[in-house]
Amino acid sequence: MQHLDLQVIRRALEWSAAGQRIWLCTVLATYGSAPRAPGSLLAVNTQGHWIGSLSGGCVEEDFLERVAEGAFLEPVSVVRYGEGDDPRSRVSLPCGGVLDVLVEKLEADCEVQAHLRELEAALLGRRRLIREVDLLSGARSLFDDRERGVRIEREIDRVRVRVGAAQRLLLAGYSSVAQACAEFAVGLGFEVILCDPRDEVLEGVVLENVEIRRQLPSVFIADGGCHSDTAVVALTHDPRIDDLAMMEAVRTEAFYIGVMGSMQTSQKRFERLRRIGGLGDVELGRIHAPIGLNLGSKTPAEIALAVLADILRIRSGIPRERL
Repeated sequence: MQHLDLQVIRRALEWSAAGQRIWLCTVLATYGSAPRAPGSLLAVNTQGHWIGSLSGGCVEEDFLERVAEGAFLEPVSVVRYGEGDDPRSRVSLPCGGVLDVLVEKLEADCEVQAHLRELEAALLGRRRLIREVDLLSGARSLFDDRERGVRIEREIDRVRVRVGAAQRLLLAGYSSVAQACAEFAVGLGFEVILCDPRDEVLEGVVLENVEIRRQLPSVFIADGGCHSDTAVVALTHDPRIDDLAMMEAVRTEAFYIGVMGSMQTSQKRFERLRRIGGLGDVELGRIHAPIGLNLGSKTPAEIALAVLADILRIRSGIPRERL
């Protein structure tokens, strides 16, 4: 499943290359209940075609009407939807939230297309970028993002947006816990990929919005299946799948690597990984085992909740001692 923001940038690039002006919209901030997270994208062309999402539909409808009426001709503007609506908007969010949207008018030129290609590369996981937009002139700059931080940084005269690949959850092997993890992760907005070569295990398995690959997860990882926004979790209790996945995952930039098992099982696994995989203390130190937060979990759903909670903790840069 291709991440929605990547679809937005690719379609915007197609429209620009075809000579069409586009409007690129970015959710800057949400207050209260709001359907889409900061950083979410929507693009519209001069023919009224659009792709992406800012809300459940009401904001998009209003914005398209305004574009058709000739609004948003300035290079850049910020529009607020919701309580105390901006005069340029005519709707309130039914969820009661407030939404600030950055609107950029992008002409069909080589500079814009080069900018969009850089964003495409970042969304594919090739690099992480900080995209800076001057709110007075509309000038755009790109910088390498060398550390994790908040998605949106906003000042009086500029905004900075972190751009990287979609958060990916790679499930190394299928199990009841993996199924629960997949369902939670999809709801949290992750791109979810399940790798398992065992046809007998995958028979009858249906996972909505999950890409299923019938191959060893270690092979997928070795072929470049991980980037710096990937969490790799092994939840099968099968060393032929779990151990091999760990051996390959520690050689990637994945931000989270974890494997299910008790303290005793984890210790035996680490001994195997040292002896057979040749892993040292640094590589083993990247593996969360036992996986997840200690919530006293027993059922597959409870274990999955603990796993996803720990992934979100790491993604947000929160140390365990603060919990």
